[in-house]
Amino acid sequence: MTKTGRTKHKVWPVLLISLWLHPSAVTADGLEDAMPDRIEHYSERYALEDIFAKRTDNRGEGFEELYGTRNFRTILKGVAYRGGANNKLNRHGRRDNRNPLPEHGLVNLCEEGFERSYYLYRTNYETAPKEMQCRTPSGDTRRLDYLQLSPFDEEHAYDILRDVHATITDDARGPLYLHCWNGWHASGLIAAKILRQFCGLGAEEAVAYWDRNTDGHNAEPRYERIRQRIRDFEPYPELDITEEQAAAICP
Repeated sequence: MTKTGRTKHKVWPVLLISLWLHPSAVTADGLEDAMPDRIEHYSERYALEDIFAKRTDNRGEGFEELYGTRNFRTILKGVAYRGGANNKLNRHGRRDNRNPLPEHGLVNLCEEGFERSYYLYRTNYETAPKEMQCRTPSGDTRRLDYLQLSPFDEEHAYDILRDVHATITDDARGPLYLHCWNGWHASGLIAAKILRQFCGLGAEEAVAYWDRNTDGHNAEPRYERIRQRIRDFEPYPELDITEEQAAAICP
């Protein structure tokens, strides 16, 4: 990988190689101690072997500390994660799928050490808290900011990429959770742009990544517009990262 974060060779085979992770997860009680090595902490905690694996499934099950999310996947290790919001099948109270994260989902992300979450649609965002405070296992108070930006708006997408860059370059920050309703389409679009920007993923490789992570919900003709957005994306030179940083966070 070059200093600009773009590779001179194909990177897709690398993405298909499973990451070697420790078999046991770090407990929430060890969060503060693990934060200096954020990448190692979250890699061990979520034990996601690649960018296709899920920590919560389509029903929001699989990792109680992330309840409130759906189809939770990694984008950049310890930096950015993607998924949906668990509303329609939520055991604490069901509501329409077209909604932001439930409040207990925001609390869980806050307790997990996330810095910010982005809701990628506008529908009903006005009903959601814009920040969530929680207590860490040691009793300290921390805060999660809950923002709304759309990856279909180029200025908004740039702002998200800039925040990802800031998270990469500041080890003291917690990771980001980028979510739509199901964890398939809008979150896949911004994730594909992130992988193109910071990991050198090629255009067609990024489209293939988007398609695979829709869990088969990609047949409608209207989705070709998303694929074209991914193809048209050009990385921003001012958001370049070093080879060392890319090697640490990219799958």
